[in-house]
Amino acid sequence: MGTQSVKRMSIGDALERGMAHHHGGQLREAEAWYRKVLEVRPDNPDAQHLLGVIARQSGRPDVAVGLIERAIALNGGNPTYHANLGTALEALGKRDDAIAAYRRALEIKSDYPEALFELGAALEMDGQIAEAATCFARAVAVKPDFVEAHYRQGVVLRLLGRTKEAVAAEQRVLALQPDHAEAHVEIGRGLRNLGRLDDAVAALQRAAEIKPDLDDALFHLSIALLERGDPHAVLAECDAHLERRPGTVRMLALKAIVLNDLGMTEALDSLCGYDRFVRPKKFEAPDGYANMEAFNDEFGRYVCAHPTLEFERRGHATRFGGHTGDLLINAAGPAAAFEKMVRATVEDYMRTLPDDPSHPFLATRPDAWRLTAWAVVMETRGHQLPHLHPAAWLSGVYYVMVPEATRSTESMEGWIEFGKPEPTLRCKVTPEVRRYQPEEGLMLLFPSYLYHHTVPFETAEKRISIAFDVIPEG
Repeated sequence: MGTQSVKRMSIGDALERGMAHHHGGQLREAEAWYRKVLEVRPDNPDAQHLLGVIARQSGRPDVAVGLIERAIALNGGNPTYHANLGTALEALGKRDDAIAAYRRALEIKSDYPEALFELGAALEMDGQIAEAATCFARAVAVKPDFVEAHYRQGVVLRLLGRTKEAVAAEQRVLALQPDHAEAHVEIGRGLRNLGRLDDAVAALQRAAEIKPDLDDALFHLSIALLERGDPHAVLAECDAHLERRPGTVRMLALKAIVLNDLGMTEALDSLCGYDRFVRPKKFEAPDGYANMEAFNDEFGRYVCAHPTLEFERRGHATRFGGHTGDLLINAAGPAAAFEKMVRATVEDYMRTLPDDPSHPFLATRPDAWRLTAWAVVMETRGHQLPHLHPAAWLSGVYYVMVPEATRSTESMEGWIEFGKPEPTLRCKVTPEVRRYQPEEGLMLLFPSYLYHHTVPFETAEKRISIAFDVIPEG
């Protein structure tokens, strides 16, 4: 297809050809048409914008932003351009800029349901839950059959504690799409919170029927069964799921709770394996550093100046403290040295594990994996809530700076504690816990399904740690 073929038809017809390919998922063909339009009409904003959309869909959000911004420079009054700029900016991790782009789209067209939805989703991720709920409500008012907006509305209403309204929103989802498994899960969670355990179990069982491998459905079904007083049914659910998907972190964690409630201590000890699987390591100074004190001092300054450090980052367990994004993206200086330390330690850990195909941790040791790492900076009253790492196989923590208070073996302030689950998992039997004292230069590795949290401390001194995950690939 040459330039002449575009010249022989109108620009509008050429764009329609491109959009037909685009809607059919034929991105290369669509891109070719859009580029031919620009050869004839370089100032065509629709072609610039649509090329940007293709770039975002192809995993090139940086290219997408440039193209869509050029389209906006040519025609700033098109709300779709601003909305799609927002999604590209979000893909780059620029949430504040994305929110601003969605708001601009809505200034131009206040009843734009897709922009309302995207703004709501971004606000939800940013922790602005009440405003997110308003956005979703406006989206469904404009577009009553907007299934995902009804669904997200239910999620945020549950987060706001408006449980009955949340269930009603999810029921509207099912009126439009009866096989929406995630909506059944949300209904089950809501009914459980309302104390309607039998109805909750039924909703969650329906979700599991629709999507047998939906972890959320099986996890919350198991919790409801446990609260209903049926731990043996929960154990059966856990084992059946782990047979299909070995190593599922949340189901292994739940199995540990059930084994504890049932008094099956030998099986519990085997699964958690603190003595076998929780492994400490003290380091000597990496190359280029005189000693560990110099390394930790530079690493602490690096973390505190990191551009992604954010106080009580939404969706994480840190309280009264800051949390960074992934330190290994464009890692430099002490972060690059730290990555080498972790990789060597993880490889050694894996080499020394015994072979045991019957154990869910040992049997799922990954052949290929990647690392992510983030820093946690806490001061007075700083702590982390009980949590685990669902996407990982192995997790760990390295201590850069610890307060003087952590040296107390009586109060154990600032120590890491394993074994206590999140409060929503109401254990019938108090679980045994293991506590480990943090030390500057110490690294702890542990299976990702072990619930852990930080004991709060009162001192104003900083506590800086680096958490990391080994995430299976392939």
